[in-house]
Amino acid sequence: MPKKKIALIFAMKQEAEPVLMMLGLREREKLLDPRIPMQFYEGKFGQNLEILISINGRDERFGVDSIGTEPAVLNSFVVLSYFKPALCINAGTAGGFRSQGARIGDVYLSSGTFKFHDRRIPIPGWDAYGVGSYPALFIPGLAEAIGLKTGIISTGNSLDFTDRDLEMIQSNQGAVKEMEAAGIAWVASTLGVPLIALKSVTDFVDHHELAQDQFLKNLSLATHTLRDKVMGVLRFLDAQSEF
Repeated sequence: MPKKKIALIFAMKQEAEPVLMMLGLREREKLLDPRIPMQFYEGKFGQNLEILISINGRDERFGVDSIGTEPAVLNSFVVLSYFKPALCINAGTAGGFRSQGARIGDVYLSSGTFKFHDRRIPIPGWDAYGVGSYPALFIPGLAEAIGLKTGIISTGNSLDFTDRDLEMIQSNQGAVKEMEAAGIAWVASTLGVPLIALKSVTDFVDHHELAQDQFLKNLSLATHTLRDKVMGVLRFLDAQSEF
């Protein structure tokens, strides 16, 4: 039986490193165009999975990891066009809401749709386009088996937020706030590739402490809980005949 292909897309190297260390994947050459900054790792998992992990890469001009929707869209287009996976997983970190029961290190599985909270276009037709509402694949039994919380992933291009952003997140019924997933979801929807996201909480949106301070303080914890849940998801998928 041919192996099922799974693509995992990360924004930051630090988010991906615990998973890479656990899987022991080998780095491979650039895909499609050597000028793109993305890093790629490939290998096999279990009995039935072929894995490609892609990281957005480093912005050489600014000397930082490439985060946000633009590099995520380029990364996902390259990966999905080249690798043609049966499933794409966007894994990373996010802000959560204490008022909704989130805790630091909780990992959320996407449910329903992926939405944007900072694309405000108050013209009929474009208003809905701005929000996006791209589908998240539902895999029966996955959240329960791995111990994942579930919710709508809401995407914007800023670590902090405005009052209007918060209104949009609440209108979207967002459970977590992050910076890549809806952009990846647009590519996945366009190319017809099923997508799920796993987001580990580094900070609380509804907290007096600055998001950047919480993020830096909790990043290591969040990436290690993310690793454990990613491995659980891969084991779950390896045991499935289809998904």
